[in-house]
Amino acid sequence: YSPVGGIIVTENGCAVADDDQAVAAQDHFRVNFYRSYLAELHKAITEFHVDVRGYYAWSFIDNYEWAFGYAKRFGLHWVNYETMERMPKASAKWFGKVIRSNTLPLEDEHSAQ
Repeated sequence: YSPVGGIIVTENGCAVADDDQAVAAQDHFRVNFYRSYLAELHKAITEFHVDVRGYYAWSFIDNYEWAFGYAKRFGLHWVNYETMERMPKASAKWFGKVIRSNTLPLEDEHSAQ
């Protein structure tokens, strides 16, 4: 599959109702979600020569979603909607390391926990 101009994945993420800050901070399921998706994206590029030119995680920060309001959170950063306090989740830290290193760790870092 080779559309002119390649493919840009403009929005990819998973939502949960993790209102609790402590629970949200340890969103290892989201790390595993992104790891699995990016591994398959890499496979599409290397094995099937798909012309992927960009990828955007959805979303950088918890926000208002048209379909769910504030009930589900997609963000790599947790937001307290009353105070607007922000906190990076485990997924934000992991995704940042992937981007900075241009390397995808394939092992589940938290499977032994």
